[in-house]
Amino acid sequence: MSFEAEKSMDKIIYREEGYQLQGAFFEVYREMGFGFAESVYQECLEIELRGRRIPFVSQVGLKLSYKGSELKQTYIPDLLCFDKIVVELKALNPRYSR
Repeated sequence: MSFEAEKSMDKIIYREEGYQLQGAFFEVYREMGFGFAESVYQECLEIELRGRRIPFVSQVGLKLSYKGSELKQTYIPDLLCFDKIVVELKALNPRYSR
């Protein structure tokens, strides 16, 4: 590994949590494959996260602010894991991904 690559690796935040999440994502993909709606993958991922004892909440509303002012709008990510990592699931229709 080059010095530059090694140096940039030091900047990764939540490295261990990210590895745990990647493992869960890959397991869901390995088991289910492609072609399903995001809601299917979300349900599968929630099962996988529970099985791995990865803490998460689903579809929780997060308050937003802009330049110190609280917004009326809330942000609702698919999952919030470890109380600090936002996960947004995206699924492609295989018909249109070619």
